[in-house]
Amino acid sequence: MVDVAPDLIRQGIDVFEFNFSTQSLDEIKFENIDALADQIRRDIDHAREILLGLRWTMNRKLFTSLILGALLSGLTLYLAFRNVPVSALLHYLSTINYWWIGPTVIVVLASFVLRVVRWQLILRQAGTVTYWHAFHPLMIGFMMNCVLPGRIGELARPIILKKNQNIPVATGLGTVAAERMFDFVLLIGLLVLVSGTITARPDLAVEAFGIRLTSERLTAAAWMMISSSIGLLIFLALIAIPRSRNMIKALIRGVANPIASQRNSFGRTVGRLTEFGIKIIDNFSIGLQMVRNPVRLFNCIALTLMIWGLAALTYPLFALGCPGVALDMSGWITVMVVICFFIALPSVPGFWGLWEAAGVFALALFGVAEKDALGFTLVNHAVQMFPVIAVGLISAWLTSVNILRLSFNTDPMDNAPSGTKGV
Repeated sequence: MVDVAPDLIRQGIDVFEFNFSTQSLDEIKFENIDALADQIRRDIDHAREILLGLRWTMNRKLFTSLILGALLSGLTLYLAFRNVPVSALLHYLSTINYWWIGPTVIVVLASFVLRVVRWQLILRQAGTVTYWHAFHPLMIGFMMNCVLPGRIGELARPIILKKNQNIPVATGLGTVAAERMFDFVLLIGLLVLVSGTITARPDLAVEAFGIRLTSERLTAAAWMMISSSIGLLIFLALIAIPRSRNMIKALIRGVANPIASQRNSFGRTVGRLTEFGIKIIDNFSIGLQMVRNPVRLFNCIALTLMIWGLAALTYPLFALGCPGVALDMSGWITVMVVICFFIALPSVPGFWGLWEAAGVFALALFGVAEKDALGFTLVNHAVQMFPVIAVGLISAWLTSVNILRLSFNTDPMDNAPSGTKGV
């Protein structure tokens, strides 16, 4: 089995071994070799006790995080619904034709099928990754994003990939960063296209689920994503381009070498940390090499357009069963973009409350009544997220990535050859 949190601890073993190796044998005074062997055995036993304790702690913390995430989402829903006209909302929900959920869920999952293909394409530079070996980590990551705060699923993906495919975590992070960059750029482009509709109501303010959203707040969220995207793009470019990457590595070595050259324990530690950091940069850059391949880059752009085209299609598709929310396709793209930019703001796991308020705000641009907008957005939110959570949990079960398991047992798959785990 694969445990996400314990896998982080296993990586910590390298740190322990690294710290132990910073002491040279000539700094340790022993009377004979037997004493040295006894000392090493005691250190190993002590390390094993520490790591077992840490493993239990991390498992317990992860389990606690999941429980707290679920409780926080539930509390948010309670607080949000506290000021909602429940009777009007229930009446609207009773008028929805729920048969349209089926086709909408199919389109939602189809967009994730394409996301896997895109990630698999980006991963190609790092090694051959089969579709299912890419599918399971991606769905588990998105599932964790839905139930845990801080988008921790983005970090879980490369860790699971490392466990199953032996691809360095830094390389996996590079591929995730490249993938998200495609999404950010496309969303910013869509924002530019629909900006005329959004700016037509500069005085629009909506309060729903206890959250007040205004045009000024949407502008702030948009600028936050734009500035973050520009910063990320510059960082990725500096790492992906060999010349700038070599300059960064030379700068790091130039700063660290005077300290690393000192013949003491601290100097050797700095030297090893420097080389470790250089290795991370090199591994991270491998995940970005896709951008230097024009054909692969074009394919990723095309896949990104299809992914978001399907995502936009889910809105009018589900609206076919919802009275009072008839918009044209450009209107639904506007709604999707507004929701995406608002949920970029800090919020609770699953974006409950903020997503609904953003939907009411976006639909108000087109004169949709609040009760209709609220009912549509609430159910659409569930339709967008619950299938992803369900598939992510199934992927975790199929690949034995059990983030809830509290166990001291050593996983028999830990020592299996790369590529045989998580099948």
